Amino acid sequence: MERFLILALVGLAAQLVDGSLGMGYGLTSTTLLLTAGIAPAIASASVHMAEVVTTAASGISHRKFGNVDKAMLRKLIVPGAIGAFAGATFLSNLTGDYVRLYISGFLLCLGLFILGRFLFLKDARKQKPKPPTNRFFIPLGFVGGFFDASGGGGWGPIATPALLSQKGMQPRMVIGTVAASEFAVATAATIGFMISLGPDKINWLWAGAIMLGGVIAAPFAAWIVKSLPTRVLAVIVSGMLIMTNLNAVLNYTSISDSVETAIFIVLVIIWIPLTWYVVRKEKRIAQKEKQEMNTVKRTS
Repeated sequence: MERFLILALVGLAAQLVDGSLGMGYGLTSTTLLLTAGIAPAIASASVHMAEVVTTAASGISHRKFGNVDKAMLRKLIVPGAIGAFAGATFLSNLTGDYVRLYISGFLLCLGLFILGRFLFLKDARKQKPKPPTNRFFIPLGFVGGFFDASGGGGWGPIATPALLSQKGMQPRMVIGTVAASEFAVATAATIGFMISLGPDKINWLWAGAIMLGGVIAAPFAAWIVKSLPTRVLAVIVSGMLIMTNLNAVLNYTSISDSVETAIFIVLVIIWIPLTWYVVRKEKRIAQKEKQEMNTVKRTS
C-alpha cells in the first residue's frame, strides 16, 4: 500500500510537469522505475499503459481550456503512433545487461536537451508565423514516437521543442496539442508491448498507481499551463533527469566512488545557481511585461 501511494504521488508530480511543460511524464516515471530495479521493457510498458488513461485526461483538459490545435493534432498522431509501435517492438526484443544502459543514456541525453532548449533556443513567440508542412510533421512524429516507446519517454521532449522552434508557434497551443496527441502514441506503444511481451509482463499495480496520480493532476496542469514559468520548471526537471540517469550510466564504468561523488557535487554546484538565475530572469521578464501593459493602458 505504501509503494502504491508513493507511485501515485510520482504519477501526480509527473503529470503536473508534463501538462505544464509539454514533457516529463514518461521520463520521470520511467526513471523512477529503472532506479527501483525494474527491467527496461517492463518499466516502459507499465508507464505507457498508465499513459493511455493520463494522456486522455490531459488531452480532454487541454481541449477544454483551448490549448489544442486540431490541424496540428491530426498531422502528429498517425506518424507518432506508427513510430511508437515500432519502438515498443524494438525495445521488447532487446536483450542483455546493456538495455538499461541504452535507456539511461537516452534519458540523460533528453535531460541535457531539455535544459539547452529552454535556456538557449529563441522564443518562437517573437517570430513571424510560418506553419510547418507534412515534410516536417511526418519524420517528427515517427522519430518522437519511436524514441518515446523504446526509451521510456521522449514524445514531449522531442515534439515540443521541435514545434516551439518553428516560427510563430504559441507555446500553450504546442504544449496542449503535444499532450493531446500523446494518447495515440501511448496507445500504439501499449499495443506493441502487449503483442511483444504479453499482458502478464505489465505490472498492473504500478501502472494503476501512476495512472491514478496522473489523472488527478491532469486538469490542474492544463489550468496552470498559461502562467507557469516553464523555464524554471525545465531547469529543475532536466537537472533531476541528468543526475539520476548519469548515476545509472556511471554504474557501467570503472570510475571510483570518490570520483563519482565529485562529479555530482560539481553538478549540484552548477545546478543551484543556474536555477536561481532562471528564477530571477523570469521575474524580470514578468515585471517588464507588466510595465509594458500598464504603459499601453495609460496611452489608450
